[in-house]
Amino acid sequence: METLYPALILDALRKVKYPGHNDDIVTEGYVEDDMRIAGNEVSFSLIFAHATDPFAKSVTKAAEAAIHAFVHPDVKVNIAVKAPTTPTVEATPVLPGVKNIVAISSGKGGVGKSTVAANLAVALATEGYKVGLLDADIFGPSVPRLFGIEDEQLYMHEVDGRNLIIPIERLGIKLLSIGLVIDPDKAAVWRGSMASNALKQLIEQADWGDLDYFLIDMPPGTGDIHLTLVQTLGITGAVVVTTPQEIALADARKGIAMFREPRIDVPVLGIVDNMAWFTPAAHPDERYYIFGNDSAVDRLAEQFDVPVLARIPLVAEVGDHNDAGIPIAAVGNPVAADFFHLAHSVIEAIDRRNNTLPPTLKVNVK
Repeated sequence: METLYPALILDALRKVKYPGHNDDIVTEGYVEDDMRIAGNEVSFSLIFAHATDPFAKSVTKAAEAAIHAFVHPDVKVNIAVKAPTTPTVEATPVLPGVKNIVAISSGKGGVGKSTVAANLAVALATEGYKVGLLDADIFGPSVPRLFGIEDEQLYMHEVDGRNLIIPIERLGIKLLSIGLVIDPDKAAVWRGSMASNALKQLIEQADWGDLDYFLIDMPPGTGDIHLTLVQTLGITGAVVVTTPQEIALADARKGIAMFREPRIDVPVLGIVDNMAWFTPAAHPDERYYIFGNDSAVDRLAEQFDVPVLARIPLVAEVGDHNDAGIPIAAVGNPVAADFFHLAHSVIEAIDRRNNTLPPTLKVNVK
């Protein structure tokens, strides 16, 4: 057996990936810089985002197998599994009165993420919770239209010596969107830093007060805005919205992988299967799976060990209410029940998360 050295071991470990991620465990920082080699024995640590990581055991076994396959089968491998050392907790949270911060995300546009966010907010508020909704989709804000507040003016007032923006209130929900401060007929041609700074102002310089749930309607994909949010707030968990189409599911995988990246480590609460089927108004008991059946979304949920929080049908009335500025969850419509089911699922998922994991901290992403 040839002499062992760290680069040889690391090359073997580059064959191993965390489930659902594109890069290997060396590139993504899972391998801690504590490798020790003595003869034919190698020892090192794998560091996961938290001690209860569901894939820690399988990744550890894959790392050992890679060393045996690509270095030598007689190498004795000792792998320690660690969680990050306790980080410094910020003394004053950005939103001290907010109990739970939930990111509503999607891998791509056009899957109904904003509609889901708006109706989830309405359902939670109807159930008696204090709810805020921030439209963080800088380049395609939808919340003003969904709640019929395009023509509302924003005002400020003084709170503890600070001038803060007063969110617009509709249906018992505190609302803010970049769409309220830009010309809706003009494109927002901003560099990434400008968009990020504008979003931070809506978070840090607004009077959100006491909230049970602060929902953030995130832009599609992964990019600057997502990094700004996780650097600004400790997000309790993420809800990923997708349709059953394979092209949407492929992007949803990337979104889940982003939240689970060790340096971000935002728990994924579950998946919303939106536009799961089409139901014509004249035949409410019929279902047409025009984008694919439930099994594709179920496989995605199984891959990442997360629940399907709800399945929302494609119904024409949902779009009609969006155009009218009244989310369908606010009226007596059978589809509203699906959004209330989603609300209950999200509440349960957050309770499970809060009972099993420590609070999420805002992160430093380089």
